[in-house]
Amino acid sequence: MKKSPVYTRRGDDGTTGLVGGTRISKGHIRLECYGTVDELNSHIGVLLAEDLTEETHDFLLRLQHILFNVAGSLATPPDQEEYLAAMKIDPTDIEKLEHKIDELDATLPRLREFVLPSGGRTAALCHVCRTVCRRAERNIYRLREESRVDDLIVRFVNRLSDYFFVLARTEALRTYGSEVTWNRGYSTL
Repeated sequence: MKKSPVYTRRGDDGTTGLVGGTRISKGHIRLECYGTVDELNSHIGVLLAEDLTEETHDFLLRLQHILFNVAGSLATPPDQEEYLAAMKIDPTDIEKLEHKIDELDATLPRLREFVLPSGGRTAALCHVCRTVCRRAERNIYRLREESRVDDLIVRFVNRLSDYFFVLARTEALRTYGSEVTWNRGYSTL
């Protein structure tokens, strides 16, 4: 079997191929959507290199697999129903994500101030994942203005950013000993 080349040269004209063969501009919002999900998945990969609990590590790894389906779905035009069906989000995955959020949140102290995106390296990486996830969500909403996007993807990505917020708080306490909260008095130099 012949190995596929990494480069094809077809994108040199500023276009890229979607699932099913349609070509679109590399500046199209659809590409921005699945590219941002890919970026999020890469940040999760960096987070996985941290000293995490086995449970958190395994959960993040499963999220990476789901995000591959999300990106694949976003890279597929709505008329490619057969491909879309193969990458569909399972509604129970959203329920499991919500359960995990509730489980982590139940162990955290009540928020009295905004949390700064810090609190040790692991927590900071969780905050990076959270903000990239929010950008992916905003891009998905922009795509929805011109094309059909599965509601389950929107719900999943929305919950995922919430998960990274509570995970950041959890990791700040676990690895750093405390959260870093916004102090109004430090708002000037």
